Amino acid sequence: MDINIQPVLENEKVILYPLQENDFEDLYAVASDPQIWEQHPNKDRWQKDVFQTFFEGAMQSKGAFKITDKASGKTIGSTRFYDYNKEDDSILIGYTFYATSIWGMGINKAVKALMLDYIFQFVSRVYFHIGANNVRSQIAITRIGADKITEQEVAYFGEPNRLNFVYEITKEKWQTLNVSK
Repeated sequence: MDINIQPVLENEKVILYPLQENDFEDLYAVASDPQIWEQHPNKDRWQKDVFQTFFEGAMQSKGAFKITDKASGKTIGSTRFYDYNKEDDSILIGYTFYATSIWGMGINKAVKALMLDYIFQFVSRVYFHIGANNVRSQIAITRIGADKITEQEVAYFGEPNRLNFVYEITKEKWQTLNVSK
């Protein structure tokens, strides 16, 4: 089965569009806020040249999205699917960041639910890499039902390796959580 890891995804809050080369300035306008990267392993991504490398990696992944607020039409962040593993029947979701103006508004949960509902048509487990010091994201990912399973050095595109925690959610668990809501 072929998986399209870059479809247009939409719900009542957000639209995820496949990332395009011409999205750089729009996305950098969001990413240029140093507060976004305070807990991230690569804290200098707010700098344009560093973000350019991040953006190039996103484009090469062929699974990256520009996240747009449905109500305002504004770009509010980015995320991606990556590292599909047929043998493990898994994929990763990550490289996610959001404008600080929408923090605490349920956007991350809406984005992750949209992505998980879609990708669980094709895989049975999803992993997330979260920086070892990124407490904000660790809390957020457990709120959607993912569990920490290990720690791993992650090689970032064009950036130094960093210690990450690996979280997992299975299709079965996700379906159970959604049925109980």
